Parts: sequence; C-alpha cells; structure tokens
Amino acid sequence: MAHEVVELRVHGVSGTSAEALLDHPVVSRVAGDDHAGFYRPRPGFGVDDRAGGLRVEAYRWGGLTAGGAARTLSLLFLLPFMLINLAVWARPATGGSGGLIGPVCRLLAGTLTAAFVLSIVGVTIDIVGWQCAPYHPCVRGRPYLAWLANLPLGPRLAVLALLPLGALRLLWWLGERSSRVFEAFPASGGQARAGGEGGEDRLDRPGFWNDALVVQRLRGIHVAVGLGVLDASLLGAQSRIRSTPVAYVLFVAAWVLLAACVVLLCMPSRRRGAGPGRGPVDLRGLRTLRVSGIALTVLTLAYTAVPLEPPPPREQLPGYEGAVAALVAGQAALLAVLVATTLHQRRRSPGPTSSWLSGLAAPVFAAAAVAAGYGFSAALVYRVADFLDRGEIPNPARPNAPGAPPLEPPVTYRWAALAGLVAVLFVAVTAIWRIVSTRRRRRRLAEKVVGRDFPDPPPEALPRLAAVRRAVARAAVAEQLNPALVVFLVLSLLGVTVVALDLIGIGPSKLSERLAGTDMRASTDLALVTDVGIYVIGLVALGILVLGLLSYRSEETRRTVAALWDLGTFWPRTVHPFAPPCYAERAVPELARRVTTLTGQGGVILSGHSHGSVLAAATLLQLPVEVLSRVALLTHGSPLHRLYARLCPAFLGSATLHELGDRLDWRWVNLWRDTDPIGAPIFSAHRPGEPPRMSGPAGTVDRRLRDPLAVTVPADDTVPPPMNRHWPYHTDPGYDAAVRELAGRLDPAG
Repeated sequence: MAHEVVELRVHGVSGTSAEALLDHPVVSRVAGDDHAGFYRPRPGFGVDDRAGGLRVEAYRWGGLTAGGAARTLSLLFLLPFMLINLAVWARPATGGSGGLIGPVCRLLAGTLTAAFVLSIVGVTIDIVGWQCAPYHPCVRGRPYLAWLANLPLGPRLAVLALLPLGALRLLWWLGERSSRVFEAFPASGGQARAGGEGGEDRLDRPGFWNDALVVQRLRGIHVAVGLGVLDASLLGAQSRIRSTPVAYVLFVAAWVLLAACVVLLCMPSRRRGAGPGRGPVDLRGLRTLRVSGIALTVLTLAYTAVPLEPPPPREQLPGYEGAVAALVAGQAALLAVLVATTLHQRRRSPGPTSSWLSGLAAPVFAAAAVAAGYGFSAALVYRVADFLDRGEIPNPARPNAPGAPPLEPPVTYRWAALAGLVAVLFVAVTAIWRIVSTRRRRRRLAEKVVGRDFPDPPPEALPRLAAVRRAVARAAVAEQLNPALVVFLVLSLLGVTVVALDLIGIGPSKLSERLAGTDMRASTDLALVTDVGIYVIGLVALGILVLGLLSYRSEETRRTVAALWDLGTFWPRTVHPFAPPCYAERAVPELARRVTTLTGQGGVILSGHSHGSVLAAATLLQLPVEVLSRVALLTHGSPLHRLYARLCPAFLGSATLHELGDRLDWRWVNLWRDTDPIGAPIFSAHRPGEPPRMSGPAGTVDRRLRDPLAVTVPADDTVPPPMNRHWPYHTDPGYDAAVRELAGRLDPAG
C-alpha cells in the first residue's frame, strides 16, 4: 500500500503496558515522557508493525493516573470533592448553557470545603482545646496533651488553630500534581460555539482542556472560604466569652469575607469581551481576596492568643454546633434547588431523554458528595471523641462513665451518621432486590445469545456454555441499578432536610429530647443505632482506603477502582479546585497534536479501547476539518454510550456522537461483545447478518464480536478459545478486519 496509515492505539484504565498494547516484546518511545508517551515496535525485535504499509503506534497515558500513596490517600480524602466536580458535567442536555446548575454546584463545593474545615475545627479547637484540655481526667496519662492544659485558653486555641490551616494546605497538596506532568498542551483549533461559562459548554471549544486559570481562581476562593470559616469559629467563641468591639469587628469582617466568596462562586469563571492582553478567566479581585483572608486570619490568631483568661469553659465551643447545623441547612436548600433545576432542564432536553437515572445524575453525584463529606466528618469527630473519653462514645442518652470527660460533639453529626446508615442500608437492599428480580430476564437474554452463537453444541461443551451464559447475564447488571441510585437520592434529600430542621428546633435533637423525657428505652435504642451508623461510616472509609491499597495487587480490583476513578478525573476541575487533577488536560491536547503530525504523512486510525475511546472521541472533537479528513476512528469495549452518553448527555450525548460521526464522514467502527460488562454498542445493537436498528450511516458503526470464538477445542489446539470479555480486542480477527477496512477508506486511491 503506497499510502502509509498509522494505527494509533489508546488503552483504557489500569495502565496497560506499551508491550501488551502493541503485542510486541520490545518497544521504543518516539514521543512524550514516562507519564504519557507514544511507543512503536523496535525494528529487529519480533514482528515489526503490519504488512502492507500499516504501521502501529501506542499512546500510553497510565502514568497520568497511576500513583502510590498519594493516589490512595486521594481516593479517600478527595472523594467528596471529586463527586461534586463530576456533578456539573452530568447535567441534562439542553442545547445551551447549564443555567443555575453551574453556580449551585460551585456553591455546594464551597460548603464542602467549609464542612471539611469545620470538622477539623471540631476535633482540634472544640474537642481537644475547649473540652478536653481543661478537664484533668482527659489529659491524665497523655503527655502529648498535658502541655496544652498549662496554656491559657486564648494561646491554646490559637496554637490548635494552626492544625485546620495545615489541613487546608494538605488538601491543596493532594489535589495538585506537578506542572511537568499536567502542564497545558495547546490543542488544534476546533469548531467551537460561543457561550457557556467556565469551560462548561462544548468539548470542541478551543481551550476546553486548559482550565489552569479557572482552577487558580477557584483555589483562591476556596482557601478564603476555609480561612473565613476558621476565623468565624474562633471569633464567634471569643465574642461569647469576652465581648469586645475588636471581636465584633473581626467577626463581621469574617462574614464579609465569606459573603464575598459566595458572590464570586455565583459569578461565571470566564468573562465575555475580554480586551487585548486580558485572559478569558476573571481573576480580578483574587489577589485582594487572598490578602484579605490572610490578613484577617493573622489578626484573628493574634487576638485569640491574647491571654485574657475567661471563666472555665463548659460544654461545647460556643456557636460551633449552630454553625454545623446552619451549614447542613444551606446544603439542603442548595440540593433542593439543584434537583428542581435539573428536572426543569430535563423537560427542555431536545430529543428523547434516557431513562437511566431519570436524568438526575447531577443531583445524585451532588448528594453523594454531601453524604461522603458528612460521613467522613462524623467518623473523624466521634472517633477522636471516643478515643479521648476512654472508649465511651459521647451520647446524651447515656450518662458518662465514672471519670470520663463530658465530651459533646455536635449532635448534628450523630443524625447525619444515622441518615447515612439508613441510606446505605436501603440502597444495598434495593440493589440486591434489583439484581435478584432481573436474574430471570438476564438469563433469558443470555440463553438467546448463546443459543444463536453456538447452536447444537456437543455434550462436552455444556459446562463451557454455562460459563458463557453466566458472563452474558452478569454483563447486563449495570443497567439494572437505576432504582438503587434514585432511592439513594430521595433518602439523601430527606436525611439532609430532617437534619437541617435542627436549626429551627424541630429536628432530630428535639425528638431525642422528647424520647429521653418520655421513654428512656426508645432514646437508648436510638442512640445505639446512631452509634452503629458512626461505626459503619468509619468502616466504609477504612474500606475505601483498603480498596485503594488492594488495587495495586489485584488486576481485576485495579480495573474496577480505576474505572470509577478515571470517570471522576476525566473532566476539568471547574467546580472544586481540590478535586484530583484532570489527566485529560494533557492527554487530549497531546493526542490531538500527535494525530495532526501523523496526518501530515498519511492517514491515521485512532483506535481507542474502553476509556481510551472516550479520550479518542474528545481528541477528534478538537481537530479541524482538514485533519479529520485523514482520520478514521476504531472503538472497542467502549463505554461512550453505556456510561458517558447517559451520565453526561450535555457533553457526550447522542447528538455529540452523531456530530462526531458526521465530521468523520462515518469512518467509524465500534466493536463490542455481549460478555463485556463495560463496552456496548454506541448507535445500533444488531448482530452480524441482521439489518441495523438505526437507519443511515450510524447503523453501520457497531460490529458485534462473538465471545468466545468457540466452546469446543479446535483441532489444532488443546483448550477451547478463551472468553475475552472486556480485554483484549486487538487479538480478535474482527479487529484486524476493521483496521483494514478503515485503512482502505483512508487510501486516496480507494
């Protein structure tokens, strides 16, 4: 073939090696670095490339998401921030901007930062500094705390306030990667439309994957939120124990700082009509906000450190429990607005609306973020209190043991733990019920698939057929979990609303008081349930940490964890700056640059497996028409429709996928298997030899591969062909046929 065509393979999650991706024992990197690079078979070692002018190249990007301790810690600590960042990308498709969804998600992200700082304040300033240190039984035998008891109250609180500042800096570090790895790679100009805010418009907009300035702006705002919450907590307590004009002035200044952060979060990150020399991201006032936050914090710590000893403190830090309850109430109101806005936009969505998640993916992710944040906060505060009070969990319905300090964390955390326990139990029951109730239907589907693929099998193949039927039935489980997620959303909204009613005195705390006054047994049982909820949340957090560690030893576990993690870190951080970094900010522009370079020498078949197909689609949407005319797309094991089109319809929905096909002149083949639990058809699920269910060129894209190729032992083998499920695809004969078909369509002489 005179016209050279390069097959550029892009792997999915779990960091496949370049050797495995190329099926070659020795490879050489021709571009990129250790984190993300392009590899080719080394000449002279094994079979070099393909016959007939087809060359093979691989893009290995696994180093952008792989990591050791940092990623494992991120899996736990940054999970709420990742979920809320994902929520804004899961909005319904409306053909325009996101409306209120963007500002509401950014405000919810700000409340998550505030909740994080409040939880650290609760552990350090409230539990340790205010309640434990002045109480001799609490510091007895604990020299690491005894020195705090020798400090006056003011200096003690000021010293402990350094820990929330350190925790805020830890978030910054965990959500940040080296600029050498994630530096912005300018992409080729795409066919962008005007509109949108903060990058939340279309994947083909130039600069969509370069949101470094947006993250910088949000980081400054969230740091100011954390500082403002810390200052307001300290000054609120100071104004109660020693009322001075200075305390009130600083307290008002802290609230002005928080109000300014709210206004900035409501404003779009990008401003229109930027003049010459001015960037599209609005950074005006960011320096003033940063300097004001730092100056106010320094003044607050200095005022708090003045050793004017007040009367010995009693009970909780003044104002702290009210602040936690008020924050929960604010989150409940924002979640309600988000649900209402999402339902309104779903009704305005053009075309048929997918029933998966009922179009409520955005509030589901947001509710999960709030639940995870309060779950971790409750587990942290109560575990520390449980340790300091010698093993007795603080409980208003159970008197403290003799000699135990009267530690009292906010009761709001107890009810949040109870609501979380109820949600987890009901979701688990719903998921199990759904899997069991659909088993017969999935088995019938599997029987039909296996019966048509392997008619009249010999008796010795029956065990193998049973294994194939089980694989097909299990691969169809993902579509059955919609009710469980809807149940989670409803219970989360109810739980956070009921807990928020504590702010006006009609919430769970009032119920607890009535139970304690009328029926001690009911109060004790309720306290026991909340204790169980706190333990369950702690075990869930520990389980997430263990799962992250096990993912480095088990390939199957690693792929499962990586699939979920890579979904959350695929999108830019336009909502929460402390979310894990977006690897696509490098991968997509780098792929676009490489494809543009290769098309200058011939044609390119961009072959994406699993999540690599999503990167491939995003890359092609960034390319100009003159480059796309020399490019074809091969996807295999692709979640583009099964996952992304359903979760993120505004950005990778059916309209976007059809537009991508039109730009490629439908030089697109998608390979899928019935045994694949991740990959699926993109346009038309039809079998070989059957007419497509969709008219037009879109109906010719999907090609089903039989898996396994046979259930009996071939004459030239000793075992039956393997069942490949999700990996590999490039060793299947159908893959090679698809590559040659697309190469022929790219040949100018064809």
